[in-house]
Amino acid sequence: MIQLGVNIDHVATVRQARYRGVPPEQGEPDPVRAAHEAELGGADGITMHLREDRRHIQDRDVELLRRLVAVKVNLEMAATDEMVEIARGIRPDTAMLVPEGRTEVTTEGGLDVAGQAARMKDVVARLRDAGMLVSAFIDADDRQVDAAADAGFDVCEVHTGPYAHAFADAGGDFRRSALRAELERVAHAGARIRHAGMRFNAGHALNYVNVGPIAALPGVEELHIGHAIVSRAIFVGLRNAVREMKALMTLHAARSA
Repeated sequence: MIQLGVNIDHVATVRQARYRGVPPEQGEPDPVRAAHEAELGGADGITMHLREDRRHIQDRDVELLRRLVAVKVNLEMAATDEMVEIARGIRPDTAMLVPEGRTEVTTEGGLDVAGQAARMKDVVARLRDAGMLVSAFIDADDRQVDAAADAGFDVCEVHTGPYAHAFADAGGDFRRSALRAELERVAHAGARIRHAGMRFNAGHALNYVNVGPIAALPGVEELHIGHAIVSRAIFVGLRNAVREMKALMTLHAARSA
């Protein structure tokens, strides 16, 4: 059954917008409480990104979430020595390596595994040695899939941002060749990932309108979704927003089975 990992970074974004410079436990909303609500809504995992600039999730959040979350914990992180040591200390269920830029609003593209193969092999080995699954957030590109397999990654999460942008441009009309092509790129990458013996996940810019075709792809195991769920939660509450997304994903996955 397809699983949903809920990214709670933007709950922390709201807190930091108002309480910057204040100890995180004194601010609100608290991402730790958000994780509990997401669990009650049916989340199969909680994702958080501890960025080098600490713009949203803070070290305190990571430590508490690892201790208190009852479902899987996925820590998004840059492949730096600092983040590797933090991950080795708290031991999330999965450590997901992502690219990171100081000027970006959110992650803007996949990790260039192929361009830093030696570094990736070293980081993956150090994380796996501490007992974690290790995931690579990559573009739907054969070269990156093959490099991820060579580096020893357990999981590849395919960047669905280009698909989401094509969906919006086409108004969801799959008669448009550009949209069909982007969906086919994700599907092709997923098949290659699975053939290489890795798990196929997907995420980025997925929402309640465009998630169905991705959830229906053969072999996709998890979708990681954050901004759309947190946005929907403003109107219906986080527990209900998670429940609605999980129901949509499950429906489309079942139809394709």
